[in-house]
Amino acid sequence: MEDFARIAVGTLTMRPYVFAFFVAYLVAAVPHLGWRRTCLFTLFGYLISFTSEVCSINTGIPYGWYYYIDTTSMRELWIAGVPFFDSLSYVFLAYCSYTTALLFVSPVKAWRWDLVTLETRSIRQSVAVLLLGSLFQVFLDIIVDPVALQGRRWFLGQIYGYREVGVHFGVPLSNYLGWWLVSMVMIFVLQRLAARPVKADKPAGVAALPFRALYGPLLYVSVIVFNLTVTVVIGEKLMAMTGIFIYVLPLVMAVVTIARRTNRYRKEELAEHLRDYPYSPALRKG
Repeated sequence: MEDFARIAVGTLTMRPYVFAFFVAYLVAAVPHLGWRRTCLFTLFGYLISFTSEVCSINTGIPYGWYYYIDTTSMRELWIAGVPFFDSLSYVFLAYCSYTTALLFVSPVKAWRWDLVTLETRSIRQSVAVLLLGSLFQVFLDIIVDPVALQGRRWFLGQIYGYREVGVHFGVPLSNYLGWWLVSMVMIFVLQRLAARPVKADKPAGVAALPFRALYGPLLYVSVIVFNLTVTVVIGEKLMAMTGIFIYVLPLVMAVVTIARRTNRYRKEELAEHLRDYPYSPALRKG
């Protein structure tokens, strides 16, 4: 019992940044999906990512041959040779990638104090969201994995390595292909859960909070900023610049796309209102 308590405490205290991101995921996901769907995805997402990691360290599929270095199993939770926090991180990475894709694809309604994505069931389970969301998650790993591989130089610690040095700052391309495959599976599961009809009109936990549509994408950006900051701090300037350049085009595209969708929705809404109330002085002045 004493060992269990020590490992439970160590799991939290050794990786506070991971659990901070996980709490942010809950804050974003529960008002969006409700408690039931969030819990189901957390469970299924963890099982998918954990299975993929166990398979890869034993068979090389899907990420290629890599291995974990067991230096902390007496201080934090490991399961079947895989650190618990590592598989758990896939869950919030998949969710924030999915919601970022939704922000790209869905019509957007913006007011002075709020922003909402008008996502329908068909949009939530669309191929466009699946493709974009899985690619967004792979792009996160392109930033995360190279700096994580340098864990001995920061507070992560050297917890894993590859049998052969890869072409991208030591990371093999097979890793990113594996991430794309696993990301597609996870987001496909999330899509099915998010689009699943519920008996109640409003599932427990769902809330129309101000700017709720931005919570997941902000988590996405936070993960990028955190990892790029660590990259700069450990002195990997080329790695940091490469990561920044990778995201310049998607960031600009995101801003332009969302702004255009917002303006288009406002114009359509205004035109519809003018058809209903053609003599409204306030609208005419606007």
